[in-house]
Amino acid sequence: MCVCVRSARPFLESAAHAGVVVRRPVSAPAPSLYNGPVSQFATILRVRTRGRGLYEFTGDLVEWVDAHQLDTGLLTLFCRHTSASLLIQENAAPAVRDDLEAYFEALAPEDKGRYSHDDEGPDDMPAHIRAALTAVSLSIPIVEGRLALGTWQGVYLFEHRRAPHLREIAAHLLAS
Repeated sequence: MCVCVRSARPFLESAAHAGVVVRRPVSAPAPSLYNGPVSQFATILRVRTRGRGLYEFTGDLVEWVDAHQLDTGLLTLFCRHTSASLLIQENAAPAVRDDLEAYFEALAPEDKGRYSHDDEGPDDMPAHIRAALTAVSLSIPIVEGRLALGTWQGVYLFEHRRAPHLREIAAHLLAS
């Protein structure tokens, strides 16, 4: 349990009255977790879509991370759009992707007149709903120089619009 310093006094006083031994905070600095120099790298990855669906770009990530020859780190990805999202999902069976698309179609269907926001067509608001229910950012650890993805995991851009788009994903790598 974390108790902020400002509110710790009432807790410490009531604990003392109850006969509880409480260690008071000391002003010594916390031990350092610094393991050496830290490097940062950033880029914008572009994924061209052909319309609604899941587009794997794991290979692009592996290539970019490998180019930096790192041992340990954290890769953060951020989708720069409100009608597309990011997923880590199975990359072996295409039926998984088909089922995900069908599920989201049932969950947020295109239905003329159902939504107030349809500025860009009937797939506009359903795309925003689908993006809101999924992720626009992901974090993937780098362990022993490799993305720490599981055997069947791939990284996908989930395009929620029917029209083709060029989507941008900001990638930031923090490494030691």
